[in-house]
Amino acid sequence: MKTNKITFHIITLFPHALDSYLEESIVKRAIEDKKIEVRMYNPRDFTKDKHRRVDQKPYGGGPGMVLEAESILKAVSKAIGRKDRRQVKVIFFEPEGTQFDTGYAEKVAKRYDHVVMICGRYEGIDARVKKILRAEAVTIGPYTLTGGELPAMVMLDAIARRVPGVLGNYDSLEERRTASHDVYTRPEVLKWKEKNYRVPKVLLSGDHKKIEEWKQKR
Repeated sequence: MKTNKITFHIITLFPHALDSYLEESIVKRAIEDKKIEVRMYNPRDFTKDKHRRVDQKPYGGGPGMVLEAESILKAVSKAIGRKDRRQVKVIFFEPEGTQFDTGYAEKVAKRYDHVVMICGRYEGIDARVKKILRAEAVTIGPYTLTGGELPAMVMLDAIARRVPGVLGNYDSLEERRTASHDVYTRPEVLKWKEKNYRVPKVLLSGDHKKIEEWKQKR
């Protein structure tokens, strides 16, 4: 049965790279309020090698190194444990994967209690990991990054804000209300380098119907 809490399990070689974002603002408060939980799993902790090595040369040749399967699989197994797999979403980041967007975030937030995100590095992760785990390949955009940590934070933020209570006010979700891309606050007249920049008159009118019409047009 779906709960109102989501636990994010992040498989990464660099768990501290995410600390600064997790310890600030809304995400930090969501963690403190136990609306979400974030757990880190470093594949190096699941190796047999005394040097904690997790990368190997790619079969077939080519530049760089590839993250081996076994340590990643062990880390994910630790994350999943004996949880109901129907409540667990496993994500594998790839530039050619499913495009992550608002609809995807909404679906994950409504359906899953646990989200496992596997962050690749170097030339990638042994493809057998994705097959064994039946992980979904996902991308945040048509470009390549040096690792999966940034995509993981993007997804965590977008999904977490859809957990009830994280934003405090449900109407704070921009997707739930009529909102122009252009927003204004005080002062009414901003003077910058000898020019005056004014707030649109309709926003000062107090006429809510006209204001909503303006927002929709924008």
